[in-house]
Amino acid sequence: MGNITLRKVNKSFGATQVIPGIDLNIEDGEFVVFVGPSGCGKSTLLRLIAGLEDTTSGRIEIDGRDVTGAAPAKRGLAMVFQSYALYPHMSVRNNIAFPLKMAKLDHGTIDKKVTEAARVLNLTNYLDRRPGQLSGGQRQRVAIGRAIVREPSAFLFDEPLSNLDAALRGTMRLEISELHHQLQTTMIYVTHDQVEAMTMADKIVVLNAGNIEQVGSPLDLYHRPDNLFVAGFIGSPRMNFATGEFARPYGAHTVGVRPEHLQLSTQSGTWRGVVGVAEHLGSDTFLHIHVEGIGLVTARVGGDFGVNHGDQVFLTPDEGRVHRFNDKGLAIR
Repeated sequence: MGNITLRKVNKSFGATQVIPGIDLNIEDGEFVVFVGPSGCGKSTLLRLIAGLEDTTSGRIEIDGRDVTGAAPAKRGLAMVFQSYALYPHMSVRNNIAFPLKMAKLDHGTIDKKVTEAARVLNLTNYLDRRPGQLSGGQRQRVAIGRAIVREPSAFLFDEPLSNLDAALRGTMRLEISELHHQLQTTMIYVTHDQVEAMTMADKIVVLNAGNIEQVGSPLDLYHRPDNLFVAGFIGSPRMNFATGEFARPYGAHTVGVRPEHLQLSTQSGTWRGVVGVAEHLGSDTFLHIHVEGIGLVTARVGGDFGVNHGDQVFLTPDEGRVHRFNDKGLAIR
């Protein structure tokens, strides 16, 4: 079981409050991602759940048991850090087995658990190597293997892919997601990368300055953001925003349109603009268009859309996908 509940959890460092009283429920078996900009409190929140930071006030429960004051080792959780924290002089086998040896399990049980973890993580052929003989992705898998053998109630991942190159991050995203499907164990994953959040999560928790801005599935947050912060943070490229006369026809203080929800034409349309930088990605092109009264607007078009820097174009928002916000930045439904 891996149900985790936070009840008015607060964390302050001296006079500075970084988590101002959070309520959150994580269901057994969910893959939950804490996402937000640097300094938003996501890693602190993870460390509170792990017991690596003391809670100033509030209550943390794991499967209904109050663990607020419990030591990390008593919580039944396993944490995977940004740095691999492997022992360089030990083999992969001994790195994975280390927590089991510390728990004084018998050799037969240790060997069985290590063999199974290596099989799940495709590390069987590397058990006798040392970390220095492995790639970054393989070392991260060893760190995950060391967590798996403990059979925790939940896995806690603190930006585990940030040290990897872009291609390897993509591969490891798939591997961790597949691992979740195999183990069916609760996973809490911290990242500042909203692409990781969107592609991996069952449920996303968007944090800003220690507060939860919105909780929901990736598509909930994409289609129905509660406020301007979530609308601007979720989605890549980010949502375009307009105020003033552009928003008033929609009865809003601010309107938002995603780049993929703008129709482009060289003939006519709602907004007129001039093409600036074009980012060609092959299947897609992101056009950055200067629109008078709005500023720079990003549009997502097909890779073979033929315009050049300085060309005049027209943009028309998809009326059914315009997001409206009031003067407090809250969504108008």
